[in-house]
Amino acid sequence: METIALRTTRREELINITEQLRERVAAKGWRDGALLVFCPHTTASVTINESADPDVRGDMVSFLRRRIPRDEAFRHMEGNSDAHIKTSLFGPHALVIVENGTLRLGTWQAVYFCEWDGPRSRNVWLQFLPGA
Repeated sequence: METIALRTTRREELINITEQLRERVAAKGWRDGALLVFCPHTTASVTINESADPDVRGDMVSFLRRRIPRDEAFRHMEGNSDAHIKTSLFGPHALVIVENGTLRLGTWQAVYFCEWDGPRSRNVWLQFLPGA
């Protein structure tokens, strides 16, 4: 297992980690299989989405902020129930095919770390699953 350390700068943000994943795949010599990208935090997540237009990331954050606001009516005493809900909607992981040492993503796709309760120091865990 490998770890990527991140430092987020805003309460809610999507950080493109695709290049870090590519670098790790190359450095480790992983060839054919799948890369499990896992977030071990209950207020952050991982997703795959468009990378061509940065407005998509902003639109996603803005949409979720409006639909699931930070609301004092939530019962969770830490005041970050909205972050827990957003994390559950996105999920803690993504699985990316690796073929011939290359991440097999669509033309416009990227892998994003999704921060919902920052800024914080975070980790993403990587586990390579070799093909048969």
